[in-house]
Amino acid sequence: MKTQDLPGKQVMIIAGETSGDHHGARLVAEMAKKDPDLHFCGIGGPQMQAAGVEILVDAGQLSVVGITEVFSALPVVLREAGRVKREMLRRRPDLLILIDFPDFNLHMAGFAKKHGIKVFYYISPQIWAWRRSRVKKIKRLVDHMAVILPFEVDFYRAWQVPVTFVGHPLLDHYGQKHWQEPANNSRQESAPEAATVVGLLAGSRKSEIRRNLPVMLAAAGRLAEDLPGVEFIVSVAPGIDPLWLEDWIQPWRDRIDMKLQSGEISGILEQCTLVVAVSGTVTLEAAIFGVPMVIMYRISNLSYMLGKMLVKVDHIGLANIIAGQRVVPELIQQDANPGTIARTVRDLLSDRAALLALRRRLKTVRAMLGEPGASEKAANIALSLIYRNTEATPAGRV
Repeated sequence: MKTQDLPGKQVMIIAGETSGDHHGARLVAEMAKKDPDLHFCGIGGPQMQAAGVEILVDAGQLSVVGITEVFSALPVVLREAGRVKREMLRRRPDLLILIDFPDFNLHMAGFAKKHGIKVFYYISPQIWAWRRSRVKKIKRLVDHMAVILPFEVDFYRAWQVPVTFVGHPLLDHYGQKHWQEPANNSRQESAPEAATVVGLLAGSRKSEIRRNLPVMLAAAGRLAEDLPGVEFIVSVAPGIDPLWLEDWIQPWRDRIDMKLQSGEISGILEQCTLVVAVSGTVTLEAAIFGVPMVIMYRISNLSYMLGKMLVKVDHIGLANIIAGQRVVPELIQQDANPGTIARTVRDLLSDRAALLALRRRLKTVRAMLGEPGASEKAANIALSLIYRNTEATPAGRV
């Protein structure tokens, strides 16, 4: 297909992780609603593909965790980056949309800028946490930054980067229904031994599941001994084979009342009294649902040591970062061991007043995220960049 034969306005979008795939899909849907003639291609997953994106590279090939883990995936990353660059030159998209995934995406932003392609960054990389010098590159390469955390606006304005706070896209997905007290509140007001459900949310990548799920399961084993009747749900993230997870949990079947559950994380959160979750977007989803949590994370020791030297924030959990204080417990690396996790969870489950107070603090965190409408606001910014300095505008644009 020759460039002149490509249909309508061309938009390339790159999302390298499960959460980015989700947010990218909602953004694409909003843009397509306003301008049906847009054609989308890029890097993403099943949700973006379902939204109409022509997937050039499956994001799952590029998703790794930890500083040192990147090196093993480098050949694949370089190969797929080359493929995307060739497509960018062939298609000459009217806009490149980047979603988080900073190292890969900033490299692509530089390539796009070199060839006169506008760049819209939706969902800022956490450069305020580490490697802040990257903001200079963003200022040079990105035409507009749309941020989803309220404090990010001041950070970018201080560097004179065009920026808009659009609110968090998770609020678009969950809507208003979870502002009310969820059904699982009745669980939290009962005795822990009566009907307690603990979610084990070990991540969306095999590498982080390998490091974190065994520790969670060992902690669950101790909790099952201390709190008879406690039930556990192990989340099956999109793209993860349940049979692969079953191999991990099978040795615990005779000691723990446990089930695997696929599908949206909301289906798990609605059942849970409390969750043990790896640091990431899922902790913010738990906060939106008002579900108390214990955040844990383990990576390679070398990645952890390097991270300690580079990271400039006091917390790793998004709920704590947004609140500016330790709202929920965080157990990192050596502290993320079965004994400490079990003890922390048990202390919370045994104190109904502490659980309810934690729920109220999480509701405050949710209020700080703004109102629903992030995807539509981001779509309007993207369309304004596409049609800037042109007379033609999409008929459905608001």
